[in-house]
Amino acid sequence: MKRNIVIAAVTAAALIGGGTATALATTGDDERPARQAADTRLTGDDARDDQDDRDDAERVASADVTAPEAIASALKHTSGTAVSAELDDEDDGGKVVWKVDVLSGDNWRSVSVDPTNGKVLGSHADDEDDTAQVRAALKGASVTAEEAAKAAAGKGVVTSVGLDEDGKDKSWEAETRTSGGAEQDWTIDLTSGKVTADRTDAQDDDQD
Repeated sequence: MKRNIVIAAVTAAALIGGGTATALATTGDDERPARQAADTRLTGDDARDDQDDRDDAERVASADVTAPEAIASALKHTSGTAVSAELDDEDDGGKVVWKVDVLSGDNWRSVSVDPTNGKVLGSHADDEDDTAQVRAALKGASVTAEEAAKAAAGKGVVTSVGLDEDGKDKSWEAETRTSGGAEQDWTIDLTSGKVTADRTDAQDDDQD
């Protein structure tokens, strides 16, 4: 709209003056820097996502100890109920460890396990406010976190397993990675141990 106004005004001036005039009209060039900035941000986000994927793949490749083995090692060190296990950077310091959360009595302990040899590196107390929910979700459950991880291992390398105590359907959730790097989330039934693909996660990915 502004472009047409500028051209019309210059043309009218040229006709009135009896001469010629040259109009330099903009065609939305003022929007180009904004688009370029947005494209740059998107490119940067994609690069970071690719780097995160490569980092995740490296973490998986460097782990000789599986999720079930890490859970078993953590429970030998700290008796209780394993509620989650995740292969992750220790305090973002670059060192990869298994972090296993154990509900011991009324206390929570986070146990770090070396992914190369299964040795416990240490543990510390954790403050959690969902103890009652966890206990309620696990009441009557016959499948442990270790067993859920073993069941999900048939789908790929398990990088995390944890209890989903929210919502109507309680279950174990696991994330796996294939040799090609593809990630997939799974749900494991608390009583039967049946493994099914997490459709909710797939739908979220499609929406993104």
